[in-house]
Amino acid sequence: MNIIVLAGGLSHERDVSLSSGGEIVSALESKGHRALLLDIYIGNASKTFEEAYRIQKETMTEQAYTVYEKEPDLKKLVQENGNQVDLVGKNVINLCKDADFSFLALHGGIGENGQLQALLDIYNIRYSGSGYKGSLLAMDKDISKKLMQLNGILTPKWIVVDQKEEIDFPMPCVVKPIDNGSSIGVEMVESKNQLMEALKNAEKYQSKVMIEQKIEGREFSVSLLGEEALPVIEIIPKQGFYDYESKYQVGATIEITPAEISLELSQKLSDIAKLVQKTLELSVYCRIDFIITENNEIYCIEANSLPGMTPTSLLPQEAAASALSFPDLCEKIIRLSLNKYKNSLKIIEISA
Repeated sequence: MNIIVLAGGLSHERDVSLSSGGEIVSALESKGHRALLLDIYIGNASKTFEEAYRIQKETMTEQAYTVYEKEPDLKKLVQENGNQVDLVGKNVINLCKDADFSFLALHGGIGENGQLQALLDIYNIRYSGSGYKGSLLAMDKDISKKLMQLNGILTPKWIVVDQKEEIDFPMPCVVKPIDNGSSIGVEMVESKNQLMEALKNAEKYQSKVMIEQKIEGREFSVSLLGEEALPVIEIIPKQGFYDYESKYQVGATIEITPAEISLELSQKLSDIAKLVQKTLELSVYCRIDFIITENNEIYCIEANSLPGMTPTSLLPQEAAASALSFPDLCEKIIRLSLNKYKNSLKIIEISA
């Protein structure tokens, strides 16, 4: 298959996305596909897949990208691209239309909030992962938590705030932008003196900010492939909480998969993850994050509609624990995604 791997973009998770995209390209190439890495914001001068792919093969020797300790400078990126305001760069749609399939390796921004999915639907472009509706519901933390609450899924108490409001919320708490991922802009707040500063910092990333009850306990995650739950993984940051640096710097976090918990608890986490998947109308693959307290209360923290595929990401580790290699994981995601289009006039078989 000729596959576009969409990555990068004008998102604070840009570096993570490029790392995921590079890994996916290498994996798909190893399975005999022709995979083109395409930065959705920068675009490409070529108008056809053949031309763009030929240039990539001639000029790029590897597809490995580094995720640095701090998120990228987006203002600098915009300036370097002539103050481009379009979030979808030159020839992106044309190249996606010219390929057989688009694999979304995007994190944050239009890649996860449903906007890109809706755009691709308009052009009848087949793509990986959930549709626009599930993407929107999962990305907006306020909406997703409301839906969880309505469906009996325990989630930390929260409020969405405006800086002009008088804020009264129990300490300690967590401050986070309402629709960022990778823990970007997230701060643990222990006192009211720290709260206003944390809110100002979070507003650098998103005008709508959430204050959430801080839950103490062990952190777990469950990835789903289709309706199948992969082995539960436990996350133990060596310092602080599971922030941007802990997620993407090698050796910063201890990850145990399968998690060393009872079969009963593992099944319970998997069942709740499936309920969250159904509640938020997610499909193909996703990852659901949890904290379990000393009293064995299971809190769902959030859902990820496009989990990371970097060398340190959780989904590939959970897949490996199920004897599913990274290239096989990528192909399975494509197969599951193509099932969304089974009623189309033309079904593309997953073969090189």
